[in-house]
Amino acid sequence: MLTAVVVIFVLAYAAIALEHPIKINKAASALIGAGLLWTVYAMSNGDAHLVGEQLNESLMGTAQIVFFLIGAMTIVEVVDAHDGFEVITTRIKTTKLSTLMWLVGFVTFFLSSILDNLTTTIVMISLMKKLLDKQGDRLFFAGIIVIAANAGGAWSPIGDVTTTMLWIGGQITAMEIIKGVFLPSMVNLMVPLAITAYVLRGRLVEAPQKVEVREGHHTTSFEKNMMFFLGLGILVAVPAFKTITHLPPFMGVLFGLGILWLAGDLIHKNKNEDDKYSLTLAHALSRIDMGSIVFFIGILLSVATLEHTHILTSLAGWLDQTVGRQDIIVILIGLVSAIVDNVPLVAASMGMYSLDQYPPDSFLWEFMAYCAGTGGSILIIGSAAGVAAMGLEKIHFFWYVKKISGLALVGYLAGAAVYIVQYGLLH
Repeated sequence: MLTAVVVIFVLAYAAIALEHPIKINKAASALIGAGLLWTVYAMSNGDAHLVGEQLNESLMGTAQIVFFLIGAMTIVEVVDAHDGFEVITTRIKTTKLSTLMWLVGFVTFFLSSILDNLTTTIVMISLMKKLLDKQGDRLFFAGIIVIAANAGGAWSPIGDVTTTMLWIGGQITAMEIIKGVFLPSMVNLMVPLAITAYVLRGRLVEAPQKVEVREGHHTTSFEKNMMFFLGLGILVAVPAFKTITHLPPFMGVLFGLGILWLAGDLIHKNKNEDDKYSLTLAHALSRIDMGSIVFFIGILLSVATLEHTHILTSLAGWLDQTVGRQDIIVILIGLVSAIVDNVPLVAASMGMYSLDQYPPDSFLWEFMAYCAGTGGSILIIGSAAGVAAMGLEKIHFFWYVKKISGLALVGYLAGAAVYIVQYGLLH
């Protein structure tokens, strides 16, 4: 039974990693993997009651993450539908490429910590198309945006799916992850940003001759500002909601989503149905990436079978005996996340190490949040932000390897070194 479980998981994992070459959506691979794994486990175990209890337990943990993601993604879609992100992007104005690089890097870094790395990447790369005429310049900016978005998401409990998983799972707490990982994440950004800005020094911004202007804005300045600040305020308030009420984060997001829905209905109540439909929460729900949501369900339920069969516990023991050093193990996990999706990697790690052995906010979990969150920047296919950038700017895999991967790797290792030193000094 154990051999069959491992073989099925490895095949499903390979299909997920090779999504683009084999042209099979990773959600399909994850769902088939989850179905086969639970089927094999249920038929081999023989205790239907025990398997049912374990499946319910796994489903409860998965549902919390999924509800949180649906709520957060819908809030972001509503803000975007109201052109809310223009509140930030229209204020970025400079004539020097190096100065623009610094501005874009820092805006992406902090915006990603509030939204998520995927949405932030899409918003910032769309902005670059309006500011930069030369394709070569936009490619460099896209590479830095990917690094900045992943670095910004790593230190915030709501900025990256893997950090959110650790937060909801109880491995980290909101304030401790911010205090522990903010500086390493900033170094992860600063090193490649400084090198790239130095290379671009002295060059001027070449704006497109014909800047695309949207005709007939369908939102007023008040509506744009209201939905932007209310949406971001709700997302920022979720960690505080969890701390005060001790309720799971998804309740805070769903509560906030209800408030945003009410506000939207009130400010658009006098418009006709055709004009306000694209601004409603109902429309936003139809625009969220349900493929990603289904993928998370499949992969988390797949990993749960490895946990219940104690395969992950055995793997953790083997790694401890073979590698020995915890920091090296986590750094390697981060490097592997550049090749394969970091969601199953972190899910597997959560099953490998128990909270009894490694309590919340311990070295393992904080360093895991940093490494899994930022390691994906090393290759363009290593993160959702990278894949989005690849599609938006038609970035070639080997161009990214030659021009950006080295910068991302240097930033990743520098940030890891800073975290290890910082942890040693503070603990």
